[in-house]
Formats: sequence, structure tokens, C-alpha cells
Amino acid sequence: MAATGSLPLTQYPTYSKPPTSQKPHKKPLFSLPKQTFPLIFSFPFHRSLNYPTKPPPFLPLCDSLQENIVQNIENPKNFLLPNAHSRQILSPESAPRIFIQDPPWISALFWKGLYKMTNQTVKIEHKEIEKRKYNLLRRRQVKEETEAWEKMVEEYRELEREMCEKKLAPNLPYVKGLFLGWFEPLREAIAKEQKVQKGKSKKLRAAYAPHIELLPADKLAVIVMHKMMGLIMGAEEDGYVQVVQAAVHIGVAIEQEVRIHSFLEKTKNYQRKQIVDEVQGVSKEKEILRKRVNSLIRRRRLTEVQKLVKNEEIKPWGRDAQAKLGSRLLELLTETAYVQPPIDQSGDSPPDVRPAFRHKFKTISRGPGQKIKKRYGVIECDPLIRSGLDKSAKHMMIPYVPMLVPPKKWKGYDKGGYLFLPSYVMRTHGSRKQQEALKGVNVKNMRKVFEALDTLGSTKWRVNNKVLAVVESIWASGGNIAGLVDRNDIPIPEKPYSEDSTEIQEWKWSLRKANKVNRERHSQRCDTELKLSVARKMENEEGFYYPHNLDFRGRAYPMHPHLNHLSSDLCRGVLEFAEGRPLGRSGLHWLKIHLANLYSGGVEKLSHDGRLAFVDNHLDEIFDSAENPINGNRWWLAAEDPFQCLAACMNLSEALKSTSPLSTISYLPIHQDGSCNGLQHYAALGRDNLEAAAVNLVAGEKPADVYSEIAVRVHNIMKRDSNKDPATNPNALLAKLLIDQVDRKLVKQTVMTSVYGVTFVGAREQIKRRLEEKGHISDDRLLFSAACYTAKVTLAALGELFQAARNIMGWLGDCAKVIASENQPVRWTTPLGLPVVQPYYKSERHLIRTTLQVLALQREGNSVEVRKQRTAFPPNFVHSLDGSHMMMTAVACRDAGLYFAGVHDSFWTHACDVEKMNQILREKFVELYSMPVLENLLESFETSYPSLVFPPLPERGNFDLLEVLKSPYFFN
Repeated sequence: MAATGSLPLTQYPTYSKPPTSQKPHKKPLFSLPKQTFPLIFSFPFHRSLNYPTKPPPFLPLCDSLQENIVQNIENPKNFLLPNAHSRQILSPESAPRIFIQDPPWISALFWKGLYKMTNQTVKIEHKEIEKRKYNLLRRRQVKEETEAWEKMVEEYRELEREMCEKKLAPNLPYVKGLFLGWFEPLREAIAKEQKVQKGKSKKLRAAYAPHIELLPADKLAVIVMHKMMGLIMGAEEDGYVQVVQAAVHIGVAIEQEVRIHSFLEKTKNYQRKQIVDEVQGVSKEKEILRKRVNSLIRRRRLTEVQKLVKNEEIKPWGRDAQAKLGSRLLELLTETAYVQPPIDQSGDSPPDVRPAFRHKFKTISRGPGQKIKKRYGVIECDPLIRSGLDKSAKHMMIPYVPMLVPPKKWKGYDKGGYLFLPSYVMRTHGSRKQQEALKGVNVKNMRKVFEALDTLGSTKWRVNNKVLAVVESIWASGGNIAGLVDRNDIPIPEKPYSEDSTEIQEWKWSLRKANKVNRERHSQRCDTELKLSVARKMENEEGFYYPHNLDFRGRAYPMHPHLNHLSSDLCRGVLEFAEGRPLGRSGLHWLKIHLANLYSGGVEKLSHDGRLAFVDNHLDEIFDSAENPINGNRWWLAAEDPFQCLAACMNLSEALKSTSPLSTISYLPIHQDGSCNGLQHYAALGRDNLEAAAVNLVAGEKPADVYSEIAVRVHNIMKRDSNKDPATNPNALLAKLLIDQVDRKLVKQTVMTSVYGVTFVGAREQIKRRLEEKGHISDDRLLFSAACYTAKVTLAALGELFQAARNIMGWLGDCAKVIASENQPVRWTTPLGLPVVQPYYKSERHLIRTTLQVLALQREGNSVEVRKQRTAFPPNFVHSLDGSHMMMTAVACRDAGLYFAGVHDSFWTHACDVEKMNQILREKFVELYSMPVLENLLESFETSYPSLVFPPLPERGNFDLLEVLKSPYFFN
């Protein structure tokens, strides 16, 4: 027991007299409870030591003997005697033992040192466990990204083997049954094509020949089938996809897989090394590189591997090559894929075997609501395929699923995000100018943007299994509640027997309407199935991550497209943070407010106290919703966001029913949303006091509601119009019809999007949808007229209230017009250093001849679209500012130790951290607009275009930005 073993024992006999007595400390070194038993330590001494006849008294050790005694005893290593001493003192003979009672402080130091040593060991072990777990998840993630198509191929091979052995088709989900029937014929056709092209001389080979050989035929077959069916599922039209879209889509997917396949070829000693080599040739240097890469792979040094292989990457194919390869593979699919309806039991008629896909030409409009029609080549699927697709979407291959490990940190245009899947920091949609601007900017200038994307990507999520179980139950019962689409189509009206032209016309209208509704339902059902398939895939994972990138304006989005927190109420309801935190008093307060906000219906416009009272008055309904969501009173279904409301009911119920509500662990993200955020940004730019008050930049007893304010103004205008003479004013009748239908919801979307440049046509369509939902106007022509009138009145009311915002929008548009008139795109740099270039150019048609048809590919031309550059600039500029505010808040929250997720103008964190996040987001808003944003913009324009003359800055008010810090309803 070596508490004093760190002291040299050979010193003891040298004491000639005891140390002089010292005054005791006024306060003890350590405050310890009184011991109930004597602390005894024993020391064996060698017999040969020459003791004095009268042994010196061994007094308790005093802290004055050695200055560093405390450090020596606290250090666990000092508890061990040196080996030399052990051999000298611990003889094999039995030695007399001298017992010394140590003072309490030595015991305290001993236990403290022991605790430290144990704690250190536990920490090391925990780190090792975490490291092993991370490595395991990383290996799974790498496999998920690199071997997904390989796994699909293996699955179909296995199913084929099973079918051959049992002489029976396996019982498969609908879409997998189709794929299994198409797989072998398509694989053989592709293999044959590869062989034919390989046998031709270079001059006679097809343009797609070098690319069709880069992957095995079975993998190409699986990619073509899945990509084509994915396009059919997402098609808004009735079962067809344009050839040019499908061909490029397939070509892009194959190029992406070739890159991964090629990378693995060079790093993992695959047996099929020759596939890439035959096209590119293998030099001695490449062999040396291969050996180096394989050595690094064995040592798991993937970063170095990626650096080495980067130089060996295949050059981009370009749209022409992608389209030519995609077209040939589509052609092979149309030649080999067939479907057969269920066999008629009577057996009188021969089996009806017909092509699954047909290539034909259709005359279709270029966009919704456009009268101009053009003739396009399309691939149309058989109705039999479409009928079962929405029930089989979950079996489709979904790329870019959420990651099991945190994403790679962003370090450049294409350096970050997924480990192996191609990842780009911005979705440029082929805009060359934007790509050049991003690649040309100094990485240091992008540091804040990269930091923000890394912060958003490092937030760990998990599936809320309780809510998912409720969703699955409702979906299995046919949907049609809680915002889920009806799983059944509406019946198609039968053609009337009458020859009356009016009746026939009405039937055509109703038939068109029914088909439109059914197409929409089909698309929504496929979308829901895809979302649920990802949720099912991830439901047993401890957690997962969403890599983020930007759109060209600087707004952040998760790269996974289906199940993410930017999506619908369904997605938000089944997602929660993977790390929980105790609610605390503040957290319980904000959880209740969050529940009231989600219930909505006007409750979200009450003061905070009013919202808390609403929740307290509905506790019985909240408990019932949490305990019995399906068969109870189902109060949660009346909420505007039902699934998120249900998740909040469950969390609040758990807290209030526990013995300690404040210590209940909450995983729920609590939202703080901006109040018409676009107008908040304009109010901060214009410093207008009235506009600032209208959008809650100023403190008030309850939140100001700009949507209700506009609705009141619209109502007043309509009231005036309704009193006019219908003979001279045709709007009088419409005003009388609409006056009782004007409410906050009718105008909300138009007000919200007005600052983002909504046009009259856009406003008309928004209001038309709201009027359709109300269901008071059944006649389509009257509905159209009513929507036109309401849109006109709403935009007029907006112009009255937000004059300063209109002035700034006008100035931004005028600047853009000056720049675009010189055939230049509008470009600017956001406050965080992100270069933005508006991608609006006149497209040029580029014709390429493929085996299927002549394709017209659209390319970015050299002439800018002046009108689009002007109208899009004001909303794009404001989007770049709200993106900057969100990213500034994200980084500051990370630095403060908060979890953070953002959805443009909605910021999320744990309930207990809402107060802190609220403080941060207000501070960052003030910091952003304390910069001379418009002055900097004008200066950058004048520097970039010195020969152009720009209009002067609009006049601004004297609103004090610091008022935002005191406004409780700025974000709430």
C-alpha cells in the first residue's frame, strides 16, 4: 500500500531528531468526513538495516518535507516503487513490519489519484470504442456509396439462380418482378452491343463505344432500369418522359458510376482491371501508382489515396457523350422489356405480351399554362407498369442517402460532402460563369461559407419511431388524413349517352380534371413511398447526417432529396435530433409555445402567454393524442402541421407525466420562424419605421401580423368595389362574391412571395388554389376571373403598405437592367464572401444524332436574358442575404455549444437552448445590417463596370437596428 511509497525510504534512519513542531494550519488542506476506522499502511524493512538502539519516532508526514509532495502523490505513476528499491527492500525472508497511521489528507490524495487513474483509463477505453464504432460506420458508408449498384446486380443474379433452381418465379414486389423479367434480356443485349463495338475498327465504331465498355453489362442494365423507372415515377405527365431528359439522366448516372468503379479498380485489386485499361492503356507508371495506392488502402489512409487518384480521374464526358450513350441504352430497353397482364383464366385467348416502353413523338406545351406547343420525342410506359408503381417505389435505388458518419469538411468547389459520391459545394445547373467564379475565388474567402455548411452537416439526426409507426398505420389504411394523399384514384366520369354539345363539353372538362387529379395523386403517392422507404432504411440507425450544399444564391440545402428537414410535415414529424438534452424550465416553456405554433389556426399569432394558456387548456387532448393517436379523439389531426404537432404532444406528455418534468430528455427540434422574413430584410435595408413595426423588428405586446393587415386592406378595397354599379364596373359582382372569402390564408402566400418578385400570373395561380380549397366557386371560368381580381387587389394593397421596400426592389431591378443591357450577367459577393453570378442566358439548341432520334440539347449561350436578369435580381439578392444570416447564426450557435438546423428563415435547436439561439440570431441580424450592404453593392457594381452609370441609392429611414435585440416576436 504505497501511499507514502513515493518518498525515499532510505532517508528515514538519517533523522537525528524529530522536526520542530509547527503551528497547525488554520484550515485543513482537505475537508473529509471523520473516518470510522484507522487508516493503516505497512512497510516491510530489511533486517540487515542497523537501527539505533532507540528507534527514532516516526511522526506523521508534514507537507513541508517536500515542496512537490502533493504533485508526486497525485500522479498515479508515483505509486509504484522503483524495481531497484523493490529488490533491495523486499527480501524473501519474513521482515518485521512497522505500522504507521497516516493523516487523513494522505488518504484523500491517494483516492484522488486512484480516481484520476481510473477515469483516465475509462476515457481511453471510451475513445477506443468510439473510434471502432466510427470506423465500422465509415466502412458501411463507403460501401453504401460505392457498391450500391453492385448489390442490386447481385440481388438479380441471386433471384435468377433461385428461379432456375426451383423452376418457379419468386414472390416479389411488383417493380422487382418487372426488373427481374427485364434484367437478363437487357443484360444480354448490352453485352452483345459491347462485343459488336469492340470488334469494329476505330473508324466504324459508334460515338458511344468507348463509354459503353467502361462498365459490366449487368451493372449497366440495372442502372438503366432503375433510372428510367425513377423518371416515370416522378413524371408529372401521364406515363411518359422526354427522350432527351431520360438519355442525359442515364448518361450522367453511368458516368458517375464509372468514376467510382474506376477509382475502385485502381485501389482495390478488382479482377476486372482491364475494363478501364483497354480504353486508356496501362503504363509502367500506373502500375507503380497502383501498388502505392493499394498499400495505402491496406493502411486505411484514404485521404492520401484520393489525392493520388485525383490526377488519374477520367475527364468529364460532356452532354453529347452522355446523351448518345443514354439514347442507345434506352433503345435497347425498348427492344427487350415486355409486360404481360394477368393471364385470363378462361385460357381462350393467347397471352397478351406487349412492349413495356414505346418510343414515339408527342406534341406538348413547353411549360404549364403555355400555349406554345412543340413536338418532342418521348418514351412512354405501358399503363400496366404505371398502375403498380406507386406501391413499389420503396424498392427503387435511392442515391445520396443520409450519411452514417459526418460528411467530409468542405475545402473547395468539389472537395467535401460525401466520401466518394460526386459532391459540389454549389448546384450550378451547368452555368459555366458560376462555376468559373467559384473555382477562381480564394479558398480563404470562402472559409465562413464552408464552416457554415460543415456545421449544418455535422448535426446528427435520427428517426422518431413513435411518429413513424403512426404514419405507417395511416398509410396502410389508405392515407387521406394528416396531409397524406389518398391512395385511391377518384373515379373517371363516364361519357354521357346524350349528343348534347353542352353535356359533352362538361364531361370533357370533368374528365380532364379527374385525370389531372389522379396524375397528381400518383406522383404524390410515389413521393410518399420514397420518403417512407428512406425512413424505414434509417429507423434502426443510432443517427445519421445530411451533407449540405448551396444553390447559386447562397441558400443551404441537404444533398439528400427525399427524407430531410426542409421537406414536408411528414418528414419533419419523423425526424428528430439524435442527441437529447434535459428540458429545464426554459425548455418546457418553449416546448409548449412550439406546440401552439404547430397547431396554428391563429394560435401562433397570440402573445407567448396566450399560446401557453392555449396549451394548458388543452392538456387532456394533448395527453390523449400522445397515448392513443389513431383510435383516440385525434385532436392532433386538426393542427396545420399534424405530424410535427403529434411529435410535440408526445414529448410534452412524457415530460408532464414524469416525476421530474424539467429533467426529461427532449430530442425535438424547436423552431423559431421569421415573420415574413423577406420583408424583414427589406425593412432592415430601408430602415423604415412603419415597415419595421409591421414585420416585428420592434417589440410589441403580441406579434404584428402583416398577412392579416394586408387581408384587412384587401377586404376594404373589395367593400368599396362591391358598392359600385355593376353596369359600369364589372368588378362589382366579383367583389360581392369574394368579400366574405377574404382572410389571412387567402393572401398569405402572395404577400410572402411578393418580395421575391412574384408576378401577377404567379399571384393569380396562388390565390386560385386557395379559392379552390374553399370550394365556394365551382365554375372554372368564374374561378379564374375571381383569382385575377383578387390578385390585382392584393398586389395594390401591398404597394400601399411597403413603399420603402418597393423603392429598394425598384433600385435593384434598375441596376440589373443597366448591367444586363451590356450583355453582362449580374454578379455580386455575399457578406460571407460567396461569389454569385445570375445564370440567366439565352439557351442555344445543339442537335446531336443518336441511334434513337436526333436530340436537341440546350446549351448556355453567350447572350444574357435582359428581362430575367432584371426581374430575378431583387429576390435573388434578398435570398443571398437571408442565407448569409442563417449561416452566420449556424456558426455562432456551434461556437456556443448548441445543436443547430436551419430551413432558410426557420432556425431550430433543442428546447433548453432556444433562449440562447434567440439571442444569437438577433445579434447576427444586427451585425449583418450594420454593414453598409447596399453601399457595398453599388461600389462593387461601379468597380466592375466603370463605364456604366447606376441610379443613386434610394432614400432610407432612421430606424434603430438595435430595437431588434429587444423584439420578442422578431423570430418566434
